[in-house]
Amino acid sequence: MTRATVPNLGLVPLPRVVEPTGMEPFAVTAGTAIVLGTDDERLRGIARFLRDLIGTAAAPTPPAIVAPGGAVPPGAIVLELGEGPVGAEAYALHVTPDRVTIRGREPAGVFRGVQTLRQLLPPLVEFQAVRPDVARPVRVPAVRIEDAPRFEWRGAMLDVSRHFFPVADVQRFIDLMTVYKLNRLHLHLSDDQGWRVVIDSWPDLTEKGGASEVGGGRGGFYTKDDYTAIVRYAAERFITIVPEIDMPGHTNAALTSYPALNCDGAAPAPYSGVQVGFSVLCVDRESTYSFIDDVVRELAALTPGEWFHMGGDEVERLTPAQYVGFVERVQDIVGAHGKRMIGWDEIGAARLRETTVVQHWRPKTTAAAAVAKGAKVVVSIADRAYIDMKPDPATPIGQTWAAVIDVRTAYDWDPVATAGVPAQAVLGVEAPLWSETIATIDEAEHLAFPRLAALAEVGWSDAARRGWEEFRLRLAAQGPRLAALGVNFHRDAGVPWTP
Repeated sequence: MTRATVPNLGLVPLPRVVEPTGMEPFAVTAGTAIVLGTDDERLRGIARFLRDLIGTAAAPTPPAIVAPGGAVPPGAIVLELGEGPVGAEAYALHVTPDRVTIRGREPAGVFRGVQTLRQLLPPLVEFQAVRPDVARPVRVPAVRIEDAPRFEWRGAMLDVSRHFFPVADVQRFIDLMTVYKLNRLHLHLSDDQGWRVVIDSWPDLTEKGGASEVGGGRGGFYTKDDYTAIVRYAAERFITIVPEIDMPGHTNAALTSYPALNCDGAAPAPYSGVQVGFSVLCVDRESTYSFIDDVVRELAALTPGEWFHMGGDEVERLTPAQYVGFVERVQDIVGAHGKRMIGWDEIGAARLRETTVVQHWRPKTTAAAAVAKGAKVVVSIADRAYIDMKPDPATPIGQTWAAVIDVRTAYDWDPVATAGVPAQAVLGVEAPLWSETIATIDEAEHLAFPRLAALAEVGWSDAARRGWEEFRLRLAAQGPRLAALGVNFHRDAGVPWTP
């Protein structure tokens, strides 16, 4: 299907195949049930998610969930595992007047299909307050969709170090990521301004290092139970948490907590500014690597995903040899604890394993050197993907050092061409949201949306089928849904928002 023939069903990201059938729509009524076509506990969790989403939008009670085995009742929504488009997140969605069927080879694919069904449902399903007082048929257009993502990695990063975001705020961010089929949440858990997760073997990291943030606020941190709750909540939505402990720079909070990590043994004052490059671990001291080993070990035990992010950016106080030696030792530590290391693109100067991932963020550079060593790339180029940049010059929050990034700028690019490496080396894309200028989830949403939806499509949809003029119309149709979800989104002037 070409760009010109894409039907505007308001779907973001754009599926690979979208074919309206011309039949009557499917109606969600009091008799609608969610039927499990396969006996799988993860599928039951997806059914519960869909039941809770529909809720009482179409009837006085939510839809029933029916176990597999019997005849499928008329007017059912069927979730099943089986043959279909290839890929863990691939799915097929078929809507007829008497049935909706979502099929995936893996539960993750069924869940992504449920998000497409969600966007075919009217926005009133999203929030009780916008639902009609009297139940009425909730209709879904008859359509056949087959879909799979272009890239394995489609992520967002939330900086909880410059300003701390409580568990409920992170879960809210996860919920909004879910709508647009994102599957990685990179949590920036430490920086100069604060250390945000408990490490039992080094308790002062949070007791002292967690008590500050940009602007002199109170800071905060996650207990291990808090962090586990975030990981579990994300996993239920098929999103993997990627923890980052930034090192060897961006470490003032750690140095404040444990002065021995500093080469001069002196504890610097807590930091509430926004400058970078002034702090560094004492990389020539063996005890520093014992510290790192403890941190990686404890976080790895709490994180079922396969990645650990070591930062590695903006280091100004080490020689090149010191820096490379540090990265290579941390890479060994991360590997010893069963994880794959990720680092910002500066780590490309080191000897990298084929399992290591480089996060390409600096404009006017390529990741070619790291790829030549066997590394894979996640593209987060700052002048396209950094959603902490202002969406327009008048926006009171956000930064401008990389660019002013409107929705079209966030959308109209190709990660492979930008990275300057072969397509097979690119794992995907990620949109970092740094928090120097934002202190609340409401402010975070204003910078993130709708640009995060645009970047989700960059990661999911085939480049040859994407086009700005067509996308802006589909994005406009997302306005009522974002409003129903209570998102404080920026109304970009280039999008003809639906009233």
